[in-house]
Amino acid sequence: MRKIWWGLGAIAVLAVAGALTLQFAISHNGPAVLTAVDQLAGGSSGAVVRANVATGEHPEQKVVVWGPEQRDPSAEPLPVLLFFHGGGWHSGDPVDYGFIGRSFVPEGFIVALAGYRLYPDAVYPSMLEDTARAIAWTREEIAQYGGDPDRITVAGHSAGAYNVVQTALERQWLGRHGLSPDHIAGVVGLSGPYDFYPFNREPSKNSFGQAQDPEATQPVNHIRADAPPMLLIHGEEDEIVTPRHTRELAKRLEDVGGRITKYVYAEMAHNDPIISLAAPWRSSSDIDDIITDFARSARIGAETSVPVQGETR
Repeated sequence: MRKIWWGLGAIAVLAVAGALTLQFAISHNGPAVLTAVDQLAGGSSGAVVRANVATGEHPEQKVVVWGPEQRDPSAEPLPVLLFFHGGGWHSGDPVDYGFIGRSFVPEGFIVALAGYRLYPDAVYPSMLEDTARAIAWTREEIAQYGGDPDRITVAGHSAGAYNVVQTALERQWLGRHGLSPDHIAGVVGLSGPYDFYPFNREPSKNSFGQAQDPEATQPVNHIRADAPPMLLIHGEEDEIVTPRHTRELAKRLEDVGGRITKYVYAEMAHNDPIISLAAPWRSSSDIDDIITDFARSARIGAETSVPVQGETR
């Protein structure tokens, strides 16, 4: 019996050590680790990389397209989820976010993972220029991969959430490509910073400190009632980007009659919403289902009535 207890104790110690090792790995190279774990835990689910395309001369300007392994060319085009990574505008690579493709392709989406120039090679407004460039490329080219250009939902985590929300609110960035935010079917922001001036943290100082009109860099200062429908998700325990950002943006949009859905999750920290999209954590919350339902119903020109969800989940 003593040997059994020793064995169980050893297993428990190894489990704790493994969990701590995984947490350490995620904190240092999170997306790549999540993608590796996701593939081991969930398999490919029939999702494969269809293309890795340059959208500019810089190597960080690119789009990685995921789609189903088998698809009938005559089938109806699929809704598109165009995702922008986080990383404080100084790190991140869409290649490392394969778990997003494996999460949403089986739900009936074409997934495009977009990159943008990073600090120190680029500062504001490069991330918005590149976000608009990726949206324009997706609208122009995604049909050849089975996607519907009128059903593009743009999504992002952390810095990527800033990119998509600001591009959807401030018309000039898409306007440079002959488009407008009206060509975006929906916007999803996970743990996003939307009201961070004055710049008091290193990433924001580096990427925004030289802006001639710093207040114009903030999404909360570009509120429009006719903005695309938005889904904002945050963790109550987020200490990197506090949930105040999501609450303030949602309130201002609601005040002008904007179409906004908000969820704040108790006990979730900054990276938990994005971690919940990878296997084996997908069943730990309903975030993947909420994003799927929102993006599946988003369509340009649709009369969308989106309620505000004010409660903490």
